[in-house]
Amino acid sequence: MTDSTKIPYHFIMKHVTNSEGLARDADGLFYDPQVRASMVEFVSGDDTLRLEAAVAARAAHKSVERLRTQGSEGRGLSAGALDVLIRLRTLGEAGANLGDLARSAGMTPRNATGLIDTLEREGLVRRDPDPGDRRAVLARITPAGLAWLDEFRTPTQRAMTALFHGFTNAELHQLRHLCLRLVQNQQNITAHLTATERGPA
Repeated sequence: MTDSTKIPYHFIMKHVTNSEGLARDADGLFYDPQVRASMVEFVSGDDTLRLEAAVAARAAHKSVERLRTQGSEGRGLSAGALDVLIRLRTLGEAGANLGDLARSAGMTPRNATGLIDTLEREGLVRRDPDPGDRRAVLARITPAGLAWLDEFRTPTQRAMTALFHGFTNAELHQLRHLCLRLVQNQQNITAHLTATERGPA
């Protein structure tokens, strides 16, 4: 048997779930036998449920992103760029400075700048001087950006309808809730680790 201590964690988390290989447990719930076998090996027989859930969440995320990018008409916009474009649409003519945009999107200012660079090259976003701060600029969605999102909406809605086929509204509410609980836990862990690294004030 392979020494489980030699199996890298990132390899385990990258395990690709194959829907054709799924099975159901005693409660009729899906699980991936190959993932479970890998996890049993990894944890030396301890409980694998949390790790299996983590892999399933990652696989679900990848499935959503694959379909969400359908209909992008070859522009190749990343999920992050799409999120920024949607945020700027919501903000309208007010736009946002890059620092505020980065904070609201949960990314670094450097990443936000890179995404704005990409969107600006595509003509979907423009940079304007910030009247409240001469050292800063505002990112605003362009008419072309608005039109692009309008054209992107229909294929996105169709893709999400297909992806969540068979889900009840109650299941969708619960799925949203559980995913956001994961996000909240991760943020709490990050805040705790940051405070620990800084030490007492």
